[in-house]
Amino acid sequence: MTRRKFCQTTATLALATGVLGFPSLPSFPDLALAAETVPADELMKTDTLPDMAMGNDKAAVTVIEYASMTCPHCAHFQEVTFPELKKRYIDTGKVRYIFREFPLDSLAAAAFMLARCAGKDDKDKYFALVDTLFRQQRQWAVEKPIPPLLAIAKQAGFTEQTFNACLANQQTLDGIESIRQRAIKQFKVQSTPTFFINGTAHPGALSIDEMAKVIDPYLKG
Repeated sequence: MTRRKFCQTTATLALATGVLGFPSLPSFPDLALAAETVPADELMKTDTLPDMAMGNDKAAVTVIEYASMTCPHCAHFQEVTFPELKKRYIDTGKVRYIFREFPLDSLAAAAFMLARCAGKDDKDKYFALVDTLFRQQRQWAVEKPIPPLLAIAKQAGFTEQTFNACLANQQTLDGIESIRQRAIKQFKVQSTPTFFINGTAHPGALSIDEMAKVIDPYLKG
């Protein structure tokens, strides 16, 4: 994803009066849990942007989520499953959780750029904005997203100037695209959300019970 392509697709996001054109949100069929396993050392390598993680870095289980900000399945997971995952496993030190960007369109990339800017010096702010954007996805993932997206960004501490500057940051955009390309080429990620639980791929918006069935055996061992 080049800056030129990004700007063309977003119709220069810096202009609030622009009309955004982006692909319609894809819908994915229900997928059975995959059995494919990725070598842990390859999966855990950081890319050009640092991993956004929470939880005990020595936890017995590592959960990596690849998600898109415009993916309704990802939003559903964030609202329904993630709070219980955090309460039951992350906050108790049993799971280390890593969130990686896999934008399905330029609008999702823009939302991720804002989250990266917000969390530049504080990962908590990154996760807070990601959570807000998922919960308000229906408000900003629309034909003319700039006004609602800017309003959400301002609540997170952005000004219109810093909002525009963030979306013009080629380095951040390139970093997000690098994460996405690596997921496709090395880890065969094809849909969002896709989870890697101790290296094994599990596509789809898993319920907490489905996640527990995979996580708990590692904890008992």
